[in-house]
Amino acid sequence: MHDTMLTRRKMCRLLAAGPAAVALRAAHLPAEEKKQPLVLRYVLGSSMYGTTKLEEILPEVRKAGAEHIDLWPLKHGDQREQMDAMGHDKFAALLKQHDVKLGMTTRYDLGPFGLQVEMPVLKKFGARLVISGSRGPRNVSGGELKKAVGRFVEQMKPHAAAAEEHGVTIGIENHGHALINTPDSLRYFADLARQPNLGIAMAPYHLPQDPKLLGKLIEDLGPKLVHFYAWQHGQGCMKKLPKREELEQMPGRGTLDFRPLLAALAKINYQGWIEIFMHPVPRGIPILETTKQVTDEINRARKYLEESVAALS
Repeated sequence: MHDTMLTRRKMCRLLAAGPAAVALRAAHLPAEEKKQPLVLRYVLGSSMYGTTKLEEILPEVRKAGAEHIDLWPLKHGDQREQMDAMGHDKFAALLKQHDVKLGMTTRYDLGPFGLQVEMPVLKKFGARLVISGSRGPRNVSGGELKKAVGRFVEQMKPHAAAAEEHGVTIGIENHGHALINTPDSLRYFADLARQPNLGIAMAPYHLPQDPKLLGKLIEDLGPKLVHFYAWQHGQGCMKKLPKREELEQMPGRGTLDFRPLLAALAKINYQGWIEIFMHPVPRGIPILETTKQVTDEINRARKYLEESVAALS
């Protein structure tokens, strides 16, 4: 028998996510067997192409099964800087020419407390998400970890309020060697971050490569999961490897079975973007030599994800 009761913890989390999320989840719980199949909505990360010009990347967005682009700054790419250098009017014209929208920007360079300067730009283009990392002590656990996450959440309140005013959501990635890094830290954040415009951008790469654990974590995060990187650890991205081994970060190449993760995304009725992702070595170069090869590799990973979703049903 399925347990269809909302726990107090889940209800608090839902209330934090807003009335729409409560209604959606409450309507969904009593009849899980009727849940809709997962629809994968993609956003294309510009850093996958290194510092390739926007004029060359934007035509690839639709080819890669996406409608939106995620602009990355130096050191992983430089398309965010390119946008400012060419002028926003010219960038808007390029987007229109290729039937593409700016969906989000990734701004680790600004840090979580510097994101407000980016919000008017995002609002201008109708973008709805900005990603950064966390701030706080590292290598803490238990009660100290929960307190540290609570302090970080408190520090983020004015930034989350500004994001709400601009129609933007802040996604905090679980980056390696950061405060928000472990499964426990992610769960604490999800419980404590009650602002509707503050959530988690989940990167499986930085977590234990256990598909059941990752699937359960996705369920625990629920509506606080605002972005998902289709990215596994493989053989890592910190030292130069043969390209075949470096590419094991990509879905369908390394050993991580994404099916339990996708099943969990379906269970929480995830509506956010999927960003097929990896880091090359060194940073700032395309993941493969040519633009076509990069897009083909993204599409290979996308085919694996789509087939994995189909296998769930």
